[in-house]
Amino acid sequence: MLGRLRYLLTLSRPRFWLYLAGPVVVGVAFGVESRSGLFSPLTLGLFAYFLLPANVFLYGVNDVFDADVDTENPKKESKEARWQGDPTVAAVVAVTTLAGALTFAATPRLAWPYLAGFFLLGFQYSAPPLRFKTTPLLDSLSNGLYVLPGAAAYAAVAGAHPPLAALAGAWLWAMGMHTFSAIPDIEPDREAGIRTTATFLGERRTLVYCLACWLAAAAVFGLVDYRLGAVLVAYPVLVFAIRFAGVDVSRAYWWYPALNTAVGTLLTLGALWRLVYA
Repeated sequence: MLGRLRYLLTLSRPRFWLYLAGPVVVGVAFGVESRSGLFSPLTLGLFAYFLLPANVFLYGVNDVFDADVDTENPKKESKEARWQGDPTVAAVVAVTTLAGALTFAATPRLAWPYLAGFFLLGFQYSAPPLRFKTTPLLDSLSNGLYVLPGAAAYAAVAGAHPPLAALAGAWLWAMGMHTFSAIPDIEPDREAGIRTTATFLGERRTLVYCLACWLAAAAVFGLVDYRLGAVLVAYPVLVFAIRFAGVDVSRAYWWYPALNTAVGTLLTLGALWRLVYA
């Protein structure tokens, strides 16, 4: 049992937990009208689900349907887990998927389209018949799913949809993040016959694509508030730094959880400043 728990922990990608839970924090911080709304059963429940169970669902489904492909992926040697076909682990993945129904029960209907989008895209990204991850551009576009928990949290506490520009900017950010993370997988994916945006474009043009996504994200966020756009400029700046410093992308890839946490923290602090000093 201890071995299974350790395997499930590795499968859930702890380094990336905040990629789903972080948007919930940001969405709540911008959506609530007073400090008393920050820590409610609803907000804490959404954070708890998207911190761990949602990651087990998302990456568990991914690993199940990528079991054959991952035999050639070097990332699975140390930092991630290869699917082992354990029926108990499969049952846990199924339970975390079904537990997602609780998020619908706990939130108002305004949040349901965002939750439905998350679960639909999260499943179909890896699973047939759509398996978005094997179609260039659709693999990138579908990864806006990472911002949908934050949109759902905002809608749940604000009683209104998030600003369209904020949602679009966040979606563009997620597209850039996903495609950047696919660069280290270019050769393993090509060997496995998997077509992605990164394998289609190659490393150099994929970096240009990520740069374009992040520049567009900063510009669109700037329509909401110029300070948001200024914070998002960190991403294209880092692309230039990586390129001109000659840093290997497979190494730089592991810096991004820290960058994303720092950016998310700045956005959250800005929202909290509004609550404290408004």
